[in-house]
Amino acid sequence: MAPRRRAPGVDSVVTVTRFDTVSFLTDYGTTDEFAGVVKSVIRDIAPHVTVVDLTHDVAPFDVRAGSLALARCIGYVPSGVVLAVVDPGVGTDRRAVAVEVADGAGVLIGPDNGLLAPAVAMAGGAERAFELTNADYHLQAAGATFDGRDVFGPAAAHVCNGVDLAEIGTEIDPVLLLPGTVPLPREEGDGLVAEVLWVDRFGNAQLNVGPDDLPPAWGRNLQIRVGDPTDPSGTTVRRVQRAASFAELAGGAVGLVLDSYGMLAVAMDQRSAADELGLASNDQVVLVDLGDDERAVET
Repeated sequence: MAPRRRAPGVDSVVTVTRFDTVSFLTDYGTTDEFAGVVKSVIRDIAPHVTVVDLTHDVAPFDVRAGSLALARCIGYVPSGVVLAVVDPGVGTDRRAVAVEVADGAGVLIGPDNGLLAPAVAMAGGAERAFELTNADYHLQAAGATFDGRDVFGPAAAHVCNGVDLAEIGTEIDPVLLLPGTVPLPREEGDGLVAEVLWVDRFGNAQLNVGPDDLPPAWGRNLQIRVGDPTDPSGTTVRRVQRAASFAELAGGAVGLVLDSYGMLAVAMDQRSAADELGLASNDQVVLVDLGDDERAVET
């Protein structure tokens, strides 16, 4: 067991416990010890804190996937600190930041690379933002490749102990924080061009399409086109039906289901729609209204 780590002078400062929860998201996985070490550092500095693992299975280096996962979570995490680390720029001059939201009810900590931006926006926007520049609140390390352990984790713990963000870093204008990149659907010809945001472990492919993005005149039966639109031989075309539940998609039907986050997802009943149609995150799909014609060419 490592000795208790304290920032110089912290023991002489009277602090008030502000938070007792850290919600934790990374691309660390669970094969290596990375996530566990960060949690151990938090526990060592702030023993009262409970760490909630949101996920550690974001694809390595995929900042956009991490930002979307964090945005899906943010409305459900308790008040406290949200610690998110998907950080391909670790060790560079990219900023490490803490962002206060919701009238001080939460603080998001992580790299300033767009990872935090969608969640910050969904939490009502940044109220204060700080670059984590005070090395007194970092752990000393031989190298600069593990800021989750050496910078972000300690910052999260000290904030939970009641240390003000102004002690931990230098205030910056929130408008300088890097934005996230969330694509929007667009109408093109007779179709709606969409993108796969996320494929869950059941094979449901969430699109960047909400129910209000579909033209009001469109009916229940649609067509989905997957693949390169300039290469018909490599395009899959299927009829899909709008459904309220997976169970409505019996017999191998492919459908569009409104998922628990309010977005339309390409889905099947107890089967993987992603495998069936060859879908992955970032893939483009085109939705077309079939009107009264329920038939579609399938290739």
